[in-house]
Formats: sequence, C-alpha cells, structure tokens
Amino acid sequence: MDWSALLRMPMTVLLVLAGVFLLLTLVQLIPLRGHLRARHHVAASWRALLCLSSLAVTLVLAGGGVALRGYRLLGGEAAVVDIDAHILSPQRWALTLSWPDGSTRQVQLAGDDWRIEAVVLKWKLPALLAGLPPLYRLDRLSGRYDDPAQEMSAPRTVIGFGEAGAFDLLRLARKYPQWLPEVDTVYGSGVYLPLVDQGHYAVSLLRTGALVARPDRATARRISQPLGG
Repeated sequence: MDWSALLRMPMTVLLVLAGVFLLLTLVQLIPLRGHLRARHHVAASWRALLCLSSLAVTLVLAGGGVALRGYRLLGGEAAVVDIDAHILSPQRWALTLSWPDGSTRQVQLAGDDWRIEAVVLKWKLPALLAGLPPLYRLDRLSGRYDDPAQEMSAPRTVIGFGEAGAFDLLRLARKYPQWLPEVDTVYGSGVYLPLVDQGHYAVSLLRTGALVARPDRATARRISQPLGG
C-alpha cells in the first residue's frame, strides 16, 4: 500500500485526527467518573466540559473527513490513474484502471476514445496564504465516438467513480456557500485520447488543475498509425 498516496487524501488525515480526539475523549471519561463518585462537582464540571469540547472537535473532524471523501491534495503534478486498454470487438474495449495507491478496477467501454473528468476545488486568498493546496477528485470515465452522428445514436458508456457521497464538499459548497466562504472556484477538467489495443496511458493533474494524458511510446506509435496500418 502506498502510504504517501493515502496521506495526500485529506479525508485520511482528518479521520485519523478524529480518531485521536475520540481516544482523548474516552480517556477523559475515566477521571470524570472518579470525580463524580467522589462528588467533586467543580472538578467534574471542568472534566465534563473538556470531554464535550473534545467530542465536538471529533465530530467536526469526522464530518470534514466524510465531506472530503474522494478528494486529494494537489501539490505539484499529481499522478491520477493509469489506463490499460484491450480491444474486445470493434468500438468495444476492456480497460484496467490502476491508482497510485495500488488499487485497480476493470471496466468495459464503448467508443473510439476514452475520456476522463475530474472535479477541482480552489481556495480564496486567506486559505491560499495559509498554504492550503487545491483539492481534486475523479468524477467519471466515458467513451467517445469520433463521428458526431454516431455520438448521438450509438450506445454510450459513462462510469462514475462513486467517490463522492451525499455529504460531499462540492455539493455543500453549492448548496450552502455561506458555510464554506473560503471555497473560491469549483470547476471540471477533462481529457481524452484514442483507444488502441494494448494501449497504456498515464493521467496526471497539473498544479493549475488541468488534466494531462500521456500515452507511452508504443501506444503513441499505434495512435499515429493510419487506419488499417
């Protein structure tokens, strides 16, 4: 498991911190119980206040972690996903997606090209000055036909990555902008490349928030070959 990739996920960091504060809350219950038994009301009140404060921090951190599910920190250029393609039949493909943390997923796609899209979130000036980097998450993978007429009539394939739940930062920012005043812009970024048999593609995200797709040398040669070549 790639722990560095996990640490680039703010959800992981926030949930770990939430676990730490939850442990502190549970630890504080032991002296609180002792003060209550000894009828030390003032000490018990202070200990109870400390427990409630720690629990509140735990809930805020856990809620933030859930809201950031699927998002990753965008430091420099970030590797997003590798794609390996194998043809099943004309305009029908089997793709293997490989993420930096070692997880994989196999899907089938219809079309001449694959297209992948991501959601990028940037912050306003105070958060930027504090060093908070942009966040991103993969949104969907879809097939694309070269012929616009076929694009309208042929079977379409759209695969959602399902990383965002109902309590998603993007949805919260749109529905309750007053809750998240530091969110500056939320926008999508997409990229597509032609599909070739045994093709290998590397998708990364630039610091600017633009997706970049790069085929390896063998794949680039296949893409450049004329049809039937």
